[in-house]
Amino acid sequence: MIILLSPEQPVVHESAVINALLERGLPLFHIRKYQLTDTEMMAYVNGIDSGYRHRLVTHSHFHLATELGIERLHFREEDRKQNKHEAFMNGFTLSTSVHTIAAFNSLDIVWDYAFLSPVFPSISKKGYGVGHTTLDDLPLRSNLAVRLVGLGGIDQQNYAQVLSAGADAIALLGAVWNHPEPIQVFETINKHIPTGISSS
Repeated sequence: MIILLSPEQPVVHESAVINALLERGLPLFHIRKYQLTDTEMMAYVNGIDSGYRHRLVTHSHFHLATELGIERLHFREEDRKQNKHEAFMNGFTLSTSVHTIAAFNSLDIVWDYAFLSPVFPSISKKGYGVGHTTLDDLPLRSNLAVRLVGLGGIDQQNYAQVLSAGADAIALLGAVWNHPEPIQVFETINKHIPTGISSS
């Protein structure tokens, strides 16, 4: 499965690209737009075809989720450690982020999946992951109750390594949004990966 994260900065024709990718089978799209006001977030989500709401995951503005018809919420590692997710455990599918395999192995089944990053040096955040990456730690995975999603530096050349190392899915960011042909990048990788969305 491929998960795409929103670009941190606005991209020209962003909503059109998102709709095109969802139409082409993108299973899940993560909206990571912490800086938006409530009104801006509403407008951003409403720019995406309403038929795809079940594939949207928001990293913020959780109080708007029900009104927007969003069923999936993502909690940053620091928010998870502060148990901020506990108020949303009923009625939502939850995901989170970790940065070590030990943290991943300690997650309980309330989490559908977790991003483990960085598996490679980041494309979008220059310098992030240069000193340490998590790819070689994947064989140490012992938690099979939560799906592991590799994130960080994944592109058309290396995505297969992440899946071969034991990740259940991959998350893309810079490889898509920093490319002049984002749809083509997704389609190139997607041809080789099952796109179904688990209901777990």
